[in-house]
Amino acid sequence: MQSQDVAQRPAPPSPAGPVVDIEQAEAALVEHYPRLVRLAYLVLPPGLGRSRRVLTAHALAQRALPRNRTPAPVIPAQSTGRDGDPGYALVRLQVLRTALQAGLPLTAKAWPKRAQLPPLLPHVWGLKLFPRSGGADELALDQRLSTLSGPARAAYALRGLERLTDDGVCKVLAAAGVADPEGAVLEAGGIPAQYGLLDSPEFDPCSLQARPTDLMRRRQHLKAALAAGAALLVCGALLGLPGEGWGPEGAAAPPYARNPAAQAALDPAKLTLVPPAAWRSSARTDFSVWPARGDLTGDKALLRRALAVWARPGETVQVSATPGTLSGGPAGPPQLLYAGTVDTARVVILYDGLRIARYAEPKDGTQGAALDFARVDGAGRAEAGAVVLSRADGNVRYLTAPWVRKAGERDLMKPGSGAMDLTLTDGVTAPLASPALRSGPCTSWNVLQLTDGAGTRLLTDLGELVPARLTTGRPGSPREVSGAAALRTWQPFACSLGTVRSAGVRSVNAWAFNQQPLPDASGSAAWVCTRAETWRGGGARVLAQFHTPGGAYGATATQAENVPACGARDPYVLAGVLWKSKGGDWYLLAAGSRETASIRATGGVEGAARNSLLTVPAEQGAQAQLKGTLKDGRSLRGLR
Repeated sequence: MQSQDVAQRPAPPSPAGPVVDIEQAEAALVEHYPRLVRLAYLVLPPGLGRSRRVLTAHALAQRALPRNRTPAPVIPAQSTGRDGDPGYALVRLQVLRTALQAGLPLTAKAWPKRAQLPPLLPHVWGLKLFPRSGGADELALDQRLSTLSGPARAAYALRGLERLTDDGVCKVLAAAGVADPEGAVLEAGGIPAQYGLLDSPEFDPCSLQARPTDLMRRRQHLKAALAAGAALLVCGALLGLPGEGWGPEGAAAPPYARNPAAQAALDPAKLTLVPPAAWRSSARTDFSVWPARGDLTGDKALLRRALAVWARPGETVQVSATPGTLSGGPAGPPQLLYAGTVDTARVVILYDGLRIARYAEPKDGTQGAALDFARVDGAGRAEAGAVVLSRADGNVRYLTAPWVRKAGERDLMKPGSGAMDLTLTDGVTAPLASPALRSGPCTSWNVLQLTDGAGTRLLTDLGELVPARLTTGRPGSPREVSGAAALRTWQPFACSLGTVRSAGVRSVNAWAFNQQPLPDASGSAAWVCTRAETWRGGGARVLAQFHTPGGAYGATATQAENVPACGARDPYVLAGVLWKSKGGDWYLLAAGSRETASIRATGGVEGAARNSLLTVPAEQGAQAQLKGTLKDGRSLRGLR
């Protein structure tokens, strides 16, 4: 496909225009090197693997200089380059041209181009280098870009990184040798314009992580090379030396696996298997008492691959981890929770006491696998209710805990609509719509409703392996979102859950801390704070939200991160908002939790109240600082 989009011919001669000498081009290359490497990385075919894409992107950028000291012409249409630098335009065009050539298939009828071969330099022995993993949005964008042709990826990158117009993109692609630039632009238009994600670490080949290569294979190859060299020196005499043959693991075992615990961690026969009824008599109800389920729990080859990839993921493996979660191999034999076929993949879910690891490989045998990690230490019955099995076509399937009796799907924005039952098959739910990767306006927020012997609770997919638990009520004594009042509390604030996606969230609590009469006598507004706690402890996010009568959504008044407010350690909150009445008048409305004795506003708005509510006339755009005093005399500052 790409061979039809990129012409197998040199670019047409450039018309008369400005020229660039090698010093000017080198200065542009050094100044904008990270951007040029990122551009090459985005255009290179994903089939190369992340590590080879990184090295190839650096090689193409470093080879972008003119080959001699003769001044090189620049296309007139692109002579302005980046910030008026024609030298940048020249090296950018060369990087783009060679990146497109690298995606062309090798044929027997033509000599391969230099860009089609693995780079000689830079080269790293013994390590795989790849960009840091981004969130769910970045992973989804990378998967969408992998479906495009090389010219279309180039068009998307030029739009997003270089901020070129469609006409400018067509001119650059034509200069790079693309036969159908307009078609490439149209194809790129089929991908959502999430250009801001292109600046994330997921697509940054200059900020890298390092992992060892296949240590078993490397050592085996080294020994084979040494043996072959020795055999050549002694004319084959060493081939007949006595000794034991190679075992299933033999001397090729990785150096770090030379202790019994590490070796057992890679042996599928040593996996921990929990009896199906163990949870009924256990003092604990968490992931440690989940039985192994699925139709492939006896597939030793699949389990061996999953354990090996966990210990040393290859170049084609997509690895992701929630914040604060280590992605290294298990210290000992993990527990098997699931092994089976789900949709179009074979999935294995493992648990090592600290993390959930999900391995997935294509069912049709094609290359590529995914390895996801989530931290779950300290999980109880409420947090260990479900794990994500798969996501496909905007839907998600869960593996539920053995104590779950019933599963359903509920729209959090429609509390009166009831829950739709989900079929459970050996603990696996039917697919339900997930809000995690949805784009566009927020008109619904579907959550998973689980019922067991202890009650009913709601879990929401936030783009990670383990869904987050939803609760409501005063911090320190939250309740499950099961009653009508709790559902109504969450209704206006469901869409705010999108702000904590891919953040390692363990639970989100919504607390209606006060009600405030509106000064135009149109009713009372609700003040609610939502606090998202994480599995790692730090990084908690707090939002103070304001909901007026008749409004479909709550408005975020203020937000903060890593503060104790609205939490079990500090169950107090103070927040304010500028509000415009239907008559056009502006007011500063502020509210504290009901233990607040007084509130004072200073700065752009001056006013005070001797209770937990403050209403002061204000001007549009005014800014004020809030301070409060609790009934026990302690001070209370506004959330920020």
